[in-house]
Amino acid sequence: MKIYNVTDPEFKEYGRIIEGYDVSEILDALNKKTPCPEEGTGYVPKEEAIQNLDSAKTLAPSLFGGMPVEFGWCNGHNTKLNCLEYHRNSEFNLGTEDFILILGLAKDITDWKLDTSTCKAFKVPAGVLVEVFETTLHYAPCSASKGAGFRVLVALPEGTNTDAPATAGKSPEDKLLRANNKWLLAHPDAPEAKDGAWIGLTGENIDIADDI
Repeated sequence: MKIYNVTDPEFKEYGRIIEGYDVSEILDALNKKTPCPEEGTGYVPKEEAIQNLDSAKTLAPSLFGGMPVEFGWCNGHNTKLNCLEYHRNSEFNLGTEDFILILGLAKDITDWKLDTSTCKAFKVPAGVLVEVFETTLHYAPCSASKGAGFRVLVALPEGTNTDAPATAGKSPEDKLLRANNKWLLAHPDAPEAKDGAWIGLTGENIDIADDI
């Protein structure tokens, strides 16, 4: 799979680079206060060690225009797509190491399914803050080189990715609602599919192990 960089023009449809803020304190907290699993990934929606930083409090109002923000993380080792998710808002990511995002577009969903051949992969350099647009489907980061781990900030509106709300179930989209403000499409080979997630990815379960 071709791996683009977020500085390439192809990324403009999926997101943008955020500049102007000093994120060094956040990167330091990610490195020192959050674990990096040796296998698979770990995710915490809200990490107090980051949430309480002065730099995070300075950054927060700019991300969602004053709405409450949760600063969490997704860390580990990974090379597979497995799933794609979306929110009713953008997501912001920042890594202590280079990492790769495999991304899709909401416009390519038909009957709540998406062909993974439409996805693109983008490398995010260490220390670069990126916005992933609301219309961009994403999931766990991937390693940027063989055997490398990653520590990635995940900034979202407060309450996102917490327990799923009850719905009336009248919308076809309701079957994708996996957590609060999180709609998920799983590949049939993904662990999430075996756990009851909506099987909405067709085609290959992309694995970039041979591309990094």
